[in-house]
Amino acid sequence: MRVLVIGGGGREHTLVWKINQSPKVSQIYCAPGNAGISQLARCINIDASNIEKLADFAQKEKVDLTVVGPELPLSKGIVNEFNKQGLRIFGPSKEATEIESSKVFSKYLMKKYNIPTANYQVFQDSEEAFDYIKQQTFPLVIKADGLAAGKGVFIVKNLNQAGDALNTLMKKKTFGEAGRQIVIEEFLEGEEVSILAFSDGKTVVPMVSSQDHKKIFDNDQGPNTGGMGAYSPVPFYLNEFKKTVLEEILKPTVKGLQSEGREYKGVLYAGLVLTKEGPKVLEFNARFGDPETQVVLPRLKTDLVDILNAVIEGSLYKINIEWNNNSVVCVVVASGGYPSKYQKGKVISGLERLKKMKNTITFHAGTEFQDGKIITSGGRVLGITVWDETISKAKEKAYEGVGKIYFEDMYYRKDIAAKAIK
Repeated sequence: MRVLVIGGGGREHTLVWKINQSPKVSQIYCAPGNAGISQLARCINIDASNIEKLADFAQKEKVDLTVVGPELPLSKGIVNEFNKQGLRIFGPSKEATEIESSKVFSKYLMKKYNIPTANYQVFQDSEEAFDYIKQQTFPLVIKADGLAAGKGVFIVKNLNQAGDALNTLMKKKTFGEAGRQIVIEEFLEGEEVSILAFSDGKTVVPMVSSQDHKKIFDNDQGPNTGGMGAYSPVPFYLNEFKKTVLEEILKPTVKGLQSEGREYKGVLYAGLVLTKEGPKVLEFNARFGDPETQVVLPRLKTDLVDILNAVIEGSLYKINIEWNNNSVVCVVVASGGYPSKYQKGKVISGLERLKKMKNTITFHAGTEFQDGKIITSGGRVLGITVWDETISKAKEKAYEGVGKIYFEDMYYRKDIAAKAIK
């Protein structure tokens, strides 16, 4: 099989790495890819959101399966276009992707189909939103309706912070059209867990649990990022939660989308909060998470290509998906200044030393080659990922790995997976 993976971050490096393990695969392409991906796949210089060019490439190279990593091409309808051209592609349609690309639609769906989530209101006018906030108790959560690369969510603790968030989203339009509508919702108390699930539109199979670390600084301080690290499994995600999440959240969501004429085929990502009343949905994403994929897929025993094909064909019920009983920790190393302004082009050293470490892989995110050297080209640069018997051992080795690499102004959190070891 010839497989095309779309995207160029740590999630896509993980997908390429896992797909490369399938004996069914003879050639992997990745558009646009990165320096790490280029060691496993042929990187193609096509932007992930250039649907027309990607479809042309898939036709020309007789690609058997395309796997979409990021949300932007999904929200622009890449699956619809590929299907129209008779090309096999893994991911939800544009209509089904709206569960991520519109927070307003997502909340509407949850309310209509009684899926547990935070109480909310939708606003298109900043003054009306501010008047509403004045009558609420803090903290509150303010979200951009549209896609904002994981940075369009603000947890506000007072009126000043709320005013700043509204200003950023609706007046300054920092995230463009994404902030034209906003959702204001109650703050849910509890630990967060990410549950990714495969869905072929009828059958829903959850993957193993993971926890992301969204904030830039230790102890969950500072602004949101795309994710500074993750671990799997989550020790406080108990068996009783697993049943509730499958029966009361994942299945009703897929069924609800089906009722709305939006068949859901792909990965459904549920960002959950384990509240005193039980698990509630914080957000849905329409694809593999990043960096959750980096800790979930290393635990997958079953051939990923078999699962992807079964999802496309609607035969997921035939696949017995098996997982390793180990623990995985991923520490993201970022450019200094991220998620605000940061410099690119810093030379990365020490990657060869990491290759000698057992049960360790460095997933590249923002990297590229320049004059034979690997340099930084993004905010999140690398994900040092280790698997071991326990989270404690995996965490220790992951940080040992981080200590072997260097680039100017590199930054990472020191407390990834700390909550799992308490």
